[in-house]
Amino acid sequence: MPLFDQVSQDIKSAMLAKDKIRLQALRGIKKEFLEAKTAKGGDGELSDEAAVKILQKMIKQRKESAAIYTEQSRPELAADELAEAAVIEAYLPRQMSPEELESALKALIAQTGASAPQDMGKVMGAATKALAGKAEGRAVSEAVKRLLNN
Repeated sequence: MPLFDQVSQDIKSAMLAKDKIRLQALRGIKKEFLEAKTAKGGDGELSDEAAVKILQKMIKQRKESAAIYTEQSRPELAADELAEAAVIEAYLPRQMSPEELESALKALIAQTGASAPQDMGKVMGAATKALAGKAEGRAVSEAVKRLLNN
């Protein structure tokens, strides 16, 4: 089932369960999906790959907001943002473990012929395409940096 349809179905179940945080997060997801579907130059369809990118962006926004709320001594708002991020994360494909990420990156480093920290751009370009949706960008960047410095 496409992610858009899954989210629409889950909105109904969240309404019935009267789960406010889940419902709010799901409505936010659906809003972003609808905006992407109707965006100028779009074909009215939303691929699962595009949906995953939208979800990753939403999670990043929620985590950044939570960090700001924490800095400003607003733990109740930070908790809401983190709860929404957890709901959104449930729709992402399973994330790679650090060990899986490292082995995939070692293969990409060998494939690109990178050997020094100066080659990080080459590796990151290939890794971004190969690991899209499977690993967080920051984790990929840190692992590539660590592997190229060894």
